[in-house]
Amino acid sequence: MRVLDPTNEMNAAGISLAPRLASLQGQNDWHHHQRQGKAPRGYFTHLELLLRKELGAAQVVWREKSNYSAPADAHIVEEIPNWHAVFAGVGD
Repeated sequence: MRVLDPTNEMNAAGISLAPRLASLQGQNDWHHHQRQGKAPRGYFTHLELLLRKELGAAQVVWREKSNYSAPADAHIVEEIPNWHAVFAGVGD
């Protein structure tokens, strides 16, 4: 039996984490990448509800990649500096 380790051995050079948001109240441009062609539902629909009603997020914007198994499309990557947070996932 051969077992594969999915972790990446390479270290990301020059990358630092964004600072933690003090509050979600009134924040705009929450983004989520969903599987192409899937209607927003389930987990992420519930997450949007929580962000808006319980945490006070002002806006939730949905984005989807052209290929869920590939890196984000260039037009999506260009938007990233304008976002306060990202929730990403794949699933039905």
